[in-house]
Amino acid sequence: LGQSFSALIFILGVFMNLTYEQNKRYSRQLVMKEIGESGQKKLLSSSVLVIGAGGLGSPALMYLASAGVGTIGIADADEVDVSNLQRQVIHNCADIGKAKVESAKEKINKLNPDVNVKTYKTYVNSENIAELISDYDFVLDCTDNFGSKFLINDYCVKAEKPFCHAGVVGFEGQLMTYIPHKSPCYRCVFEEEPKAGDVPLPKEVGVISAACGVTGSLQAMEAIKYILGKGDLLTGYLLTYDALKMEFRKIKLPSNTHNCAVCGDHPTITKLIDYEQAECDGVHL
Repeated sequence: LGQSFSALIFILGVFMNLTYEQNKRYSRQLVMKEIGESGQKKLLSSSVLVIGAGGLGSPALMYLASAGVGTIGIADADEVDVSNLQRQVIHNCADIGKAKVESAKEKINKLNPDVNVKTYKTYVNSENIAELISDYDFVLDCTDNFGSKFLINDYCVKAEKPFCHAGVVGFEGQLMTYIPHKSPCYRCVFEEEPKAGDVPLPKEVGVISAACGVTGSLQAMEAIKYILGKGDLLTGYLLTYDALKMEFRKIKLPSNTHNCAVCGDHPTITKLIDYEQAECDGVHL
């Protein structure tokens, strides 16, 4: 029912005319040959779920909203803390103690009234992930723990739902995009959750705010390109960003996914797993 409703909204959106205000708001996108009026209507009729309203989710949410993505879901269980403000730019001092999903929704509503914002103040887990994700066209994994990242991957593969993973730590970021049946998944690359102590925690090594901004913005760009059907997505590639060297690397991932425990020919992981949600920023570098 949810997918049928989304399809109906998309069809209706394609045939609706842009308002005078929308023509003014999106004028810099409407003149682009890759977007134009038809592309803008696609954006306005689309839906993206952002899981995590922190360092990655903050810039991703703002750019999705400003571009005119019509429905944006935000899933996050936390409240705003003063330590978040160094990198989670969608929040400010007045939001301390407030639910991150509500704080983010307020900023989006002020930025673009075209956007329908849906909030989910919850951690993603095996029991709620289907309900959270099912109605959305694309998913951004902006979480800060490995357990959620593997769970999001495993469900999206099972449900044939496209998503973009990202992680950041220190001055470094990474991202990749999964499209069903067209690219390796997160577990193809990283296989299993690292053991405690194998990967340093962000509170131990830190994270620079602008690295979150760059990486989260790139996630939003992947979602926008997918919706528009334009450009090359990071399918089959891992993009890494080193801010100290000001260097991007596009690493080709193995194309043979036959032995993957989730998307392979004979998957061994057939049930969703709730891993311990130990703090991390999800970078395997």
